[in-house]
Amino acid sequence: MHRNPQEVLIMEQLKCSTCGTSLLGQEDFVKFGCPECGETIIMRCRQCRKLSNPYRCEKCGFEGP
Repeated sequence: MHRNPQEVLIMEQLKCSTCGTSLLGQEDFVKFGCPECGETIIMRCRQCRKLSNPYRCEKCGFEGP
């Protein structure tokens, strides 16, 4: 199946910032701006939130649970 380039871009962007799992079809993930710089969007899957797995902002290096 061939996908439209915009569809592929959306799919690549909808990944958990911690574990990299796809968030497509998941209803219980969170998305928020980096608490430090506000320039990067952090997305976290349910499992990483539940386990308090750390995430890191690619822009400023801020790390959080």
